Amino acid sequence: MLYLEFELAEQRPNPVPFDDIDSRRAIVEWLEANHVEWTRCGHVASTTVMRSYAGQIYIDVPYDVDDPTYQKLQQFLEFEDGTMRYDGVRFWIFPLDKAMENAYHDEPGFWERWADNF
Repeated sequence: MLYLEFELAEQRPNPVPFDDIDSRRAIVEWLEANHVEWTRCGHVASTTVMRSYAGQIYIDVPYDVDDPTYQKLQQFLEFEDGTMRYDGVRFWIFPLDKAMENAYHDEPGFWERWADNF
């Protein structure tokens, strides 16, 4: 799973709305211009923290260093040394086994039971 996160903390107490973050807007425009599928997604779910949506993006491209779309995406987001081209943007790669650690959150009624005990 490929995931982008945008730092908003340094902008508090008056953070810029995520749609107004220049780097996010540029990345979304690039994704769309290059026909790369993406969607909004939330933080990694946790039963100990509640967070509101902050502009995170799931990118529907396999993590495969030999995949031409992944290579193009990586070259757009990162310099050759692996640092990000955009300040305040984090590029995460979650392996399937890591992503599946929270699979039990998808069981019917999980979040309702959790909220009842909050």
